[in-house]
Amino acid sequence: MYPGAITDIAGLAVGHWTSPQRPTGCTVLLCPQGAVAGVDVRGAAPGTRETDLLHPLATLETVHALLLTGGSAFGLDAATGVMRWLEEHGHGVQVGPKPREGSSDRPIRVPIVPAAVLFDLWVGDARIRPDAAAGHAACVAASTAHPAQGSVGAGAGATVGKLFGIHSAMKGGIGTASIKVGAITVAALIAVNAIGDVVDPASGRVIAGARGPDGRTPLDTLAALCDGQLPAHLMDGMATTIGIVATDARLTKAQANKLASMAHDGLARSINPVHTATDGDALFAVATGGSGKPGHLSVLGALAAEVTARAVLNAVRAAHGLAEPDLPSARELGLA
Repeated sequence: MYPGAITDIAGLAVGHWTSPQRPTGCTVLLCPQGAVAGVDVRGAAPGTRETDLLHPLATLETVHALLLTGGSAFGLDAATGVMRWLEEHGHGVQVGPKPREGSSDRPIRVPIVPAAVLFDLWVGDARIRPDAAAGHAACVAASTAHPAQGSVGAGAGATVGKLFGIHSAMKGGIGTASIKVGAITVAALIAVNAIGDVVDPASGRVIAGARGPDGRTPLDTLAALCDGQLPAHLMDGMATTIGIVATDARLTKAQANKLASMAHDGLARSINPVHTATDGDALFAVATGGSGKPGHLSVLGALAAEVTARAVLNAVRAAHGLAEPDLPSARELGLA
């Protein structure tokens, strides 16, 4: 496992909610005092919320939380619960007039909570998915400690290696990692639910993905495609890897969007194929400015790609398999 976590950056907290009824859940990154954010959506079947606000030309500069969730588009409901928690704690953009002096009323605040979803409805009862109560519970559970990885939160129902059919897939998950260079830290939190295989960039070896006829040996999806094997019929949007890269460097919103774009290189190194027609891959970037340093965007982007790849590998290495449906993990097959 690679070291570090996104909570190594001061001011960030992570909370998971995992359903006790079926493999699904949501994960929140809290930055309640506000942080500059950007986004880059590469997959062709995304499910997102409030991403237009992150465009450099949009007025608002900061967000108060980011949400990663299962449940497909239904899971976006969990963001309402995140907003409610933030409002209860007095966080958000103040709107309307200030309360009169001496009044016990609190100013009205609108928390900004962009979100992205992944598709996990085929694992268990699809009528069970994260809702507003789940998002609120994830906030209550949030901590600055090293977050749990693997089959928790948004990674609870995540799977990988689905291009040749669900029957040959393996368990995905959620992972985190960080790198500190000088005074600046760059980190990632990634929920891995890809159509493609997860590949270790250092060795080129498939560590989680489509399984061959024996149910244990990696098929190697790209090699199979090059040999002329045809993929299974897939529903649009049945996968998606979503995540967050973060830094304590000072960035503008335009720079945060570029950082999110460069971080996708980490997905390309560790997932093959990636950004497909049935994936909705999306990465957020958040900059707290806590280091007081501006940072060099090209360097930050290179580090963001590296920690993204590391977080992908941590996600599948920490995951545990499911007996029903048959979804073994990399650890259980001796691949991790």
